[in-house]
Amino acid sequence: MDSSKQEGARYPAALVDWAGHHSGGVKRLLDKNSGQPNKRLLQTNLLARLRSWAYMLADAKAEVPRIVLLVGGPGNGKTEAIESTIRWLDESLGCDERLIEELSKAFHPPVGIAVPRLVKVDAGKLARRDSDLDLDIVQDASATAGHEGKSAPALLIEELGRVLEGSSSQAYLCCVNRGVLDDALIYALENGLEQARILLEAITRAVSLVYNAPSCWPLEGFPSIAVWPMDAESLLVKPDSEPTSPGAILLGQATAPECWPSEGTCPAGDGCPFCTSQALLSREEHQAALLQILRWYELASGKRWSFRDLFSLVSYLLAGHHPADHSQTRQLQQSTPCEWAANLIELDQKTTGAKKPSRQALTAIFHIVTSSYQQALFHRWDRDSAASLKQDLKELGLEKQYEREENRTLNGLYHFLQERKAPYLPATIAPLLESLVDFLDPALAGPENEVAVSSRSKIILGELDIRFSRSLAGGIEFIRKYQALSATELELLKRLSAADTMLSLPAIRRKKPTAASRIQRMLRDFACRLVRRSICTRSAVVADAAILKSFQQVVEDDEKRQHLFEIARQVKDLLNNGKDFEVSLTTTFGQPLPPRQRQATLVVEPRKVRILPPTLKNRPRSPICFLEVGTGSSAQPIALTYDLFKAVKELERGLSPASLPRTVVALLDTTKARLSGPIVRDEDSLDGAKIRIGADGVVVAHSWNGFVASKEKEYDPR
Repeated sequence: MDSSKQEGARYPAALVDWAGHHSGGVKRLLDKNSGQPNKRLLQTNLLARLRSWAYMLADAKAEVPRIVLLVGGPGNGKTEAIESTIRWLDESLGCDERLIEELSKAFHPPVGIAVPRLVKVDAGKLARRDSDLDLDIVQDASATAGHEGKSAPALLIEELGRVLEGSSSQAYLCCVNRGVLDDALIYALENGLEQARILLEAITRAVSLVYNAPSCWPLEGFPSIAVWPMDAESLLVKPDSEPTSPGAILLGQATAPECWPSEGTCPAGDGCPFCTSQALLSREEHQAALLQILRWYELASGKRWSFRDLFSLVSYLLAGHHPADHSQTRQLQQSTPCEWAANLIELDQKTTGAKKPSRQALTAIFHIVTSSYQQALFHRWDRDSAASLKQDLKELGLEKQYEREENRTLNGLYHFLQERKAPYLPATIAPLLESLVDFLDPALAGPENEVAVSSRSKIILGELDIRFSRSLAGGIEFIRKYQALSATELELLKRLSAADTMLSLPAIRRKKPTAASRIQRMLRDFACRLVRRSICTRSAVVADAAILKSFQQVVEDDEKRQHLFEIARQVKDLLNNGKDFEVSLTTTFGQPLPPRQRQATLVVEPRKVRILPPTLKNRPRSPICFLEVGTGSSAQPIALTYDLFKAVKELERGLSPASLPRTVVALLDTTKARLSGPIVRDEDSLDGAKIRIGADGVVVAHSWNGFVASKEKEYDPR
């Protein structure tokens, strides 16, 4: 039975509906049975502003904006924000839920009738207090229902103009995505709507991430309008007036012990990966580590976890992604996550002595182990290794041989890796999970990192790697004494170790020693990655953790600007060539340089790089820091991306500038090109400049009686 029908179901079954492709992941306005599956409003800075706005609007204060635009894509909580605002307005006006009932009827028309784009309500008539408030609500600005024949951009412009020209008692609340905003601006330009163009340009600039973006609440130059970019603020950072971030509250609710099976009642017993994950994440230190990893991913990728993403992620980590199982009669049946795990445990136990176990039985233990939250988060294995493993097993005569447990383990590993070639992640968050592994996989963390394996003990990852590279038995013996792994993880490692030992036997190796060695390397790599991900995820020891920690300090710490100052100085060294800044005079941006003997380069004084202070007044905090390169008319802002920051840190550790990532090289080249144009036209910048020609050190410089060509002293053409 679908878990959405199990009213009052306990976790992890109830967590299935938290996913974006289930009923809990999509919010419908004023519908108690949709969205917000945790049944608790997660506070943000925007909601605090909307609550204040609702009460000020009820008091008819003159300075309150009459138009509020909530800008963002799907899953960012726009519908939740509008519903909360409606409830606060109902409360502040003393409507006794009459406003809620009136709007609920309008947004839930009879079957077969589309929800109207614009809903109007005379809130003053429904209020107990003296009020003449007229409220217009647009839940989705991309809709056109009720206004057929007109485009969504044209309707948005029309509505904004009507409210701006209307009485002060009229209010307008609208959810709009960036695509509709852009289309509306294009529509205004094409149709010569000058006032609309000016307004939409101001809105677009306010919700952008440029360093000097204007005030949002109220909109700069339009005191009667407020806009808010809902996709700018992180849900993993504490709001200004709250002690905890929305992400931390959500994870705490999902792992609350009272909502999970009590000890001994789970059908999968101690082998349940979901109950094991809950037990780990109910601990404050492990929960904080997971939240830290998710925040680092935002900083590294430039992408933000939306409400829908977080709900889907929690569902995936604690309830898995397995919509159906095969029963003994080979019929599809729906089961709870714990029942799914119990079914796999039973299948695994039946493989012993089976002449021809099924593929599901052979891979059962692999799926159980990789369903724990650490392995589910860092889910990727080498898909291409399946074909190599199959060929090696065939050469050794072990393919489809199931008499020994070692053979079953090897064939199970092959089938498990083969299955990973097909899509296996929830479609709603698959791109995010794939990208997260690229940036943060603990399997790629530096061997010098220390990781806590107990409250008192830490190990160095390099020691773990050395032991697993020599033999699985040695690696298991090293990690077992810390009791850092679950019983199921140890059981899988034990089976892999037995297979590793078997492949060292002369009777096996004499057939194809190279194939046996390849399989052993694969087994040891698989086991080491498994252990690394299991223990490192609990302590947030991931790839480039030290760099990510420093970058987070730069982005979030406004008081201590020392880190940002040092980065600005290092970026200056990257842009300038020693004591000079060079401008190519023989090519344009994007073209390859000619041979050195045909090059002409303008050499001017080095360009300065300084910190641009963030704009914090009446707008969300910018997720990006900015630097300013150059001075005067040639000054250009440059975004301090994670790629640039990481490149600077790696240059400190000895990385060659020739090995910089393409993204960083492109950013630096673009900045140089943007600086070059104003420089060649600025007389002040050209004071003391010179032109270097060819490869033999000839320079042309300004002298007292004109220009003079001479040999440059100490010039090295290399």
